[in-house]
This record gives sequence, C-alpha cells and structure tokens, in this order.
Amino acid sequence: MLVISESSEERLLRPGEVCRRLGISYSTLSRWVREGRIKAVRTGGVFRIPESEVRRIAEGLPITKEIRAVIYARVSS
Repeated sequence: MLVISESSEERLLRPGEVCRRLGISYSTLSRWVREGRIKAVRTGGVFRIPESEVRRIAEGLPITKEIRAVIYARVSS
C-alpha cells in the first residue's frame, strides 16, 4: 500500500466511489489493492484511492461490461 504525505494536492476517493466508477465490487477493489494492481493511500485506518489511479485503471477496462448467465432447466419424464 502506498503512503503519501498529507500535503499532496491529489483528490482521494472513497472505495465505494471507486467501485461505482469502475463497475467493480468492493471485494475486487480490495484484492486489486492487495495485489498492487491499484495504488491506495492509508489515511487514519481507512484507505483511499487517488483519482489518477482510477483514471489509469478505467482507461484499461473495456467499455462494455460482459454479463454471463447460467440457465438451468430440469426436465422430468
């Protein structure tokens, strides 16, 4: 996890806002932070994501989100 001094001018976003912007779940965001795929800043026990990181990740994600469905049909005879 990245630690930035408090004098930094960059806007830091809450995890919920990041999830909404990227269309991902909170658990996915947490995993990406642990894996180092997205940089996070720890501020007083909670983490925030720099807006530049959200833009960087958003540029690499596909525009349309693929939805998969599993259909189960049971036929009795």
